[in-house]
Amino acid sequence: MLQQPIRKTFDIGGGRMVTIETGRLARQADGAVTVSMGNCMILATVVANREPKEGQSFFPLSVDYQEKFAAAGRIPGSFFKREARLNDYEILTSRLIDRALRPLFPEDYLCEVQVLLSLISSDPEIMPDAMACLAASAALAVSDIPIKEIISEVRVSRINGEFVVNPTRSQMEKSDMDFIIAATEKNLMMVEGEAQECSEADLCKALEIAHDAIRIQVKAQEELRDLVGVKGKREYSKPATDESLKEKVYAFAKQKVYEVAKGKFSKHERSDKFDAIKVELVDFLKKDLNLGEGESLPDLTKKLTSTYYSDLQYDVIRDMILNEKVRLDGRDLETVRPLDMEIDVLPSPHGAALFTRGETQSLTTVTLGTPLDELLVESAAKSVDSKFFLHYNFPPFSTGEVKMMRGQSRREVGHGNLAQRSLKQMMPTGDFPYTVRVVSDILESNGSSSMATVCAGSLALMDAGIPVPKHVSGVAMGLITKDDKYAILTDILGDEDHLGDMDFKVTGTKDGICGVQMDIKVDGLKMEVMQQALDQAKRGRMHILDAMYKCIPEARSDVKPHSPRMVKLFIDKEFIGAVIGPGGKVIQEIQRETGTTVNLEEVNNRGEVSIFSTNKEAVDKAVSWIKGIVAVPQVGDVYEATVKSIMPFGAFVEFLPGKQGLVHISEVSWKRLETLEGLVHEGDVMKVKLIGTDPKSGKFKLSRKILMPKPEGQGQPRQEQTPPQEGAN
Repeated sequence: MLQQPIRKTFDIGGGRMVTIETGRLARQADGAVTVSMGNCMILATVVANREPKEGQSFFPLSVDYQEKFAAAGRIPGSFFKREARLNDYEILTSRLIDRALRPLFPEDYLCEVQVLLSLISSDPEIMPDAMACLAASAALAVSDIPIKEIISEVRVSRINGEFVVNPTRSQMEKSDMDFIIAATEKNLMMVEGEAQECSEADLCKALEIAHDAIRIQVKAQEELRDLVGVKGKREYSKPATDESLKEKVYAFAKQKVYEVAKGKFSKHERSDKFDAIKVELVDFLKKDLNLGEGESLPDLTKKLTSTYYSDLQYDVIRDMILNEKVRLDGRDLETVRPLDMEIDVLPSPHGAALFTRGETQSLTTVTLGTPLDELLVESAAKSVDSKFFLHYNFPPFSTGEVKMMRGQSRREVGHGNLAQRSLKQMMPTGDFPYTVRVVSDILESNGSSSMATVCAGSLALMDAGIPVPKHVSGVAMGLITKDDKYAILTDILGDEDHLGDMDFKVTGTKDGICGVQMDIKVDGLKMEVMQQALDQAKRGRMHILDAMYKCIPEARSDVKPHSPRMVKLFIDKEFIGAVIGPGGKVIQEIQRETGTTVNLEEVNNRGEVSIFSTNKEAVDKAVSWIKGIVAVPQVGDVYEATVKSIMPFGAFVEFLPGKQGLVHISEVSWKRLETLEGLVHEGDVMKVKLIGTDPKSGKFKLSRKILMPKPEGQGQPRQEQTPPQEGAN
């Protein structure tokens, strides 16, 4: 008989109950729980090796979140009909969990840990991503794997002016703020999300509400842990140390490292000089150990030397920033690196911009496409098409390195998503016809390439003639803390990111925040520090925006001459069949005769017609054609009509696409005519006026003479006495 499961149920607000359960599934894992809300259920498992791998020098944590299509009663759409590699949404969710969990492990813990999460039951209204971190943390809490604190995540959205914790999918469609926040009982650990230009005060309010909800979830995990009977965490092997060697490393190299740190060198110059000091250090230690020519340091000594030298750089640079308020490149804490930006840098793309900030550079392009180019975003719950998407590429040459190119990394997915969410806030909606793809290629990188992508993307969108109302810029903030001291850094370098305690990216317009991504490497962030960081980020963001507006103050009034032309029309549902025609005959004829691509689909009980071509005249011709098909002729309207056939009693003309009427012989001229022979020919174009319709047949009656000067002495024609007409309408 299976062990009776242990459960803890709590209310996250509004009577919405969440249940954490352990002891029933995956019992051979070090820790396993399910988290349920409604019909949504996530299984989380954690397993850790007992010993670190030989020579291990970093903490190997892997987190994978996967959605089972069976959870939603669906079969995958791939050829193999099974779940393949993680899609972007699963990768992004995995990153959210990873970034929240990583700081919880002891710094000297080097055993490999694997966290696996599966959506095993889906609820169409419940977002699983905010629950996934709760599940992962709970699995760690009921295990003996060493962690310093318990954590959880919630989503906070603002809907109709009210903040809602873990809103439903339906509610999120109406939100203007959407953030996922991770925190311990005391401190914030991770923030990521987007907003429609929210204020810094609004963001802080959302964080406070999130933290209150997280405290409830942390308490529930603690109570579940106590019910399970977890008494303590496992002992683990700690890396070897040698305090005597550490003292020698610090004594020999500290001043040398400080001089390089103060030298205002470029990234590679500084790296080369640090490497040279390390060579000198090794030579010094060889002499200290009385090693002969050609002899190497013992393996353990060599490893510890490298570790202590890295620790020395960490301490020296951080102390310099904290005590002297001076950074590696000589800037003060708030100064943004030199900016350089240019638009229209490539002749063929529909929009392009080159943005350079210090030693970070992004070349970003914009491509305009049709509805057929929309991106299919598939998940277990539902599949949707996206008209705007951004791809971020980080080739190894951007950092002067040689690396294998093995497809897109998780980092690239995450950075691209942040830029996409930020720029999306300014993208036109409604009748905007184009599918838009933005591609950022990072050509140089020394800190905050994702923020360079946001800036370059905004410039490129305006260069492409997309009617974005405002520029969006971004800046990366850093944090150095020690005891009760801290320093907030604007526009951090790569080394400052590596050596710092926080990477806090903020994007926005002059009127508010559009995107946020924050990672904390230490035990949390107090709200007052968060507020100060936001205020400082705003000043940096404004500085960059000023430069961007000088480069291009507003979007081009039209797309570039070589860009595709696209027009979107909306027609009544009843005309969809007329535009398509029997077996697609009409729409195929329109495409063939105009050289355009025409896409028609029913959306919200009306027809949505997209017309696409690289030739403006072709687009205009197709638009006129379709407008003619769906037009409802009004008496008194004037048309350019083409003669289709001639009869003894008059001429049949096509005055709108697919619509014909009769110009009776008496309406051709003010003169009395016995025949139209020699006067009117098939194919002739004449200007006519709709003067009525036959009350019985509904056929159109047209007049040519009414638009001609009336000879003196002739009365106005009596339209109601027009003889009965024959022919097509």
